[in-house]
Amino acid sequence: MVANDFKAEVLPVSKKLFRFAIYLLNDSDKAMDVVQDVFLKLWQKRDELNQINNIEAYAMRITRNRCLDIIRGDRMVPVDNETNDIMKENAVDVHYEMELSESAEQIKKLIGWLPGLQRTVMQLRDIEQLTYEEIGELTGLEVNAIRVNLSRARKKVRDEFLKINSDEDRRSKTATAKIF
Repeated sequence: MVANDFKAEVLPVSKKLFRFAIYLLNDSDKAMDVVQDVFLKLWQKRDELNQINNIEAYAMRITRNRCLDIIRGDRMVPVDNETNDIMKENAVDVHYEMELSESAEQIKKLIGWLPGLQRTVMQLRDIEQLTYEEIGELTGLEVNAIRVNLSRARKKVRDEFLKINSDEDRRSKTATAKIF
């Protein structure tokens, strides 16, 4: 079907399709969108339209189906409390996960900046999960020395981490204040 045939046979039913879509949707904007979708679909199938006996009926069927799809999409599906709780438990908070990975990267960098012995003790105890005795065998240090070095290392990492993140919070609050 060429453009002139399409204009002559299909476009005259536009008002009828529009009225039908408004009847089904009770929304003129959505009805207009549906009619446009229908014409687009008919134009894409213009080569097959010669095989259809009643193009108007075919266009009405497409309009009805498209309206029903919109109605189904607009409906809210009620969820019971148990299902809602399960969905919340399984939902992944992307921002939280991103913050955790960023925090882990910051902590790894901070551990890398520690003095050699503190870095080694913290790596062996907190990351590799070795016991104090195993760390003592590897480093030649006594358990009390390991605990002191580990405590100092953790304090330095914690203090620097809080300092970095409090600076970021202050900067984001300042930027937000400037924007608004």
